[in-house]
Amino acid sequence: MDRDNIYGHISRILITEEEIREKVREAGRMITEEYRGRPLLLVSILNGAFMFMADICRQVKTPCEIAFMSVKSYQGDSTTGNVQIVQDIKRDISGYHVVIIEDIMDTGLTLRAVTDILRGRNPLSLKIVTLLDKPERRIADIRPDYALFTIPNLFVIGYGLDYNEAYRELPYIAEYSA
Repeated sequence: MDRDNIYGHISRILITEEEIREKVREAGRMITEEYRGRPLLLVSILNGAFMFMADICRQVKTPCEIAFMSVKSYQGDSTTGNVQIVQDIKRDISGYHVVIIEDIMDTGLTLRAVTDILRGRNPLSLKIVTLLDKPERRIADIRPDYALFTIPNLFVIGYGLDYNEAYRELPYIAEYSA
């Protein structure tokens, strides 16, 4: 990839920085209201959800703890269908209400694997909050509990989402064109 011309692959901005900011505030309020006074653990799926997780944490106005999992299932712009846990949570989650913070939910294969693993560890409850939901691509029988945006079947970049590790720094969500 020509690192000097990577922005030439943005065909259009789908979701602006301000739209993201407003929806993140709403999600933070929702999480705060639902989990106030309850032991809360936010689990971010790396690498894509790191920006979303940081912004959600700043909006949640009740004590919470955080943890990270790193999961690999993509190569380039398509899923391999093989979900690998690269970095797992090392702590006992059985005393927490766990909210998975995910960047994008498309086929659902990755989150199905992650939720199966986490449910097996007996959290008090388990929910999924995703920045983007792409239901047209869903293969696994799983849905987010809360999706900030529903998008069509496009390959998107920005706000933590990448194409071969590029574009994560963009403050908005854009359609990638090869």
